[in-house]
Amino acid sequence: MTVFTASSFIGRLWRRTAAAGLGIALAAATATSAHAQLRVDISGVGATQYPIAIADFAGIASATSTPDVVRADLTRSGQFRLIGTNGAHPDVQSPVDYASWQGRGADYLAYGTVSQAGSQYTVSYRLADNVRKTELDQATFTGTEAEMRRIAHKIADRIYEKITGVRGVFSTRIAYVLQTGNGYELQIADADGQNPQVMLRSKQSIISPAWSPDGSKLAYVSFESGKSVVYVQTLATGQRQPVSNYKGNNSAPAWSPDGSHLAIVLSMDGISQIYTISSNGSDLRRVMRSPLIDTEPFYTPDGQSLVFTSDRGGSPQIYEVPVSGGEARRLTFSGSYNISPRVSPDGQQLVYVTRRNGAFRIASLALGSGAEQILTDGPDDQSPSYAPNGMQVLYSSIQGGRSVLAVTSIDGRVRQTLSVLNGKVREPAWGPFTN
Repeated sequence: MTVFTASSFIGRLWRRTAAAGLGIALAAATATSAHAQLRVDISGVGATQYPIAIADFAGIASATSTPDVVRADLTRSGQFRLIGTNGAHPDVQSPVDYASWQGRGADYLAYGTVSQAGSQYTVSYRLADNVRKTELDQATFTGTEAEMRRIAHKIADRIYEKITGVRGVFSTRIAYVLQTGNGYELQIADADGQNPQVMLRSKQSIISPAWSPDGSKLAYVSFESGKSVVYVQTLATGQRQPVSNYKGNNSAPAWSPDGSHLAIVLSMDGISQIYTISSNGSDLRRVMRSPLIDTEPFYTPDGQSLVFTSDRGGSPQIYEVPVSGGEARRLTFSGSYNISPRVSPDGQQLVYVTRRNGAFRIASLALGSGAEQILTDGPDDQSPSYAPNGMQVLYSSIQGGRSVLAVTSIDGRVRQTLSVLNGKVREPAWGPFTN
């Protein structure tokens, strides 16, 4: 990576776009399955860990996968300590022996029953508080065998929220770009990296995927025509349309919180500047004028402002400006290189890429106090993206010479590595809550 100047920063943004020949294949209305599943490795634990037993679910034998997925979800958060169950599988109709489970060290117990009628499965789950000797939650789900993993994620979400008070994100999805020897793939997957699907294949580069607020669409930049063009694609149908194809570079799409507009970066006047545009490609408006590079816009949760990267102060730093235009306010002051800002869902924090001692790392900034925390170690961590509950940050990383996706908790204590068996994975974006 190079020093930030008007020419070198453009080079940094676009150096990844070298491609091997023309041609693109749009995924069918039902996205095709990707070849490589992501593998998850976890390190660290949270400051607080809740001891919980996840019992094997009673009922049909195929039910064993449901508690396994729930256990894996809660373990990845770093906020739960799993207590052994010794093969116990209490039925949801049976009373809970709270004292016995508490005696094993489990403050909480999740258990359930799975039944089958034809191709439909019914999953009944319960969550017990063994300390207070009461039932915290119960729910029943139905679905096909293919939907059992989704149901398990929903159960994990309910457990997480009932115990921590924060909405779980195990049912959400992530998007990322996978570069292979054959070109580039825009993929989406479950938050744990499973069930990857290809939304777009191209021999030319794909960059900057961004989820619409309702999770139904992705905006991204494709170079299939020989230049950068911003597209919006509907995930359910595969239908897509170019929304920004102006002279020069069209880049860095970011959705407004209501999904009506995108913030984009255009260089049609010779230097990268920030604009807003309707999500259907109409109503282009320039936010401000700057003699130097303004790029990487991102809306604040209230939709009133944009944070962005600029070298207007002599080095790349992060600023904020009203969407309606006006004076930009500098936000970052530590270090001489801070880029790729993202605001937390509650609007209280900012994450970004910072260069410290030659390493590119993910940092967070408390917008109220200005306190900064370095979350990752580098040496090349990029493209941070908040989980929709604000508790974790997804990013791309080089680890052991391999390109991987990684996740860190917002305090930096718990980290996950999601790696693929082939290709380079980058440009991650964590999707929103969808229900």
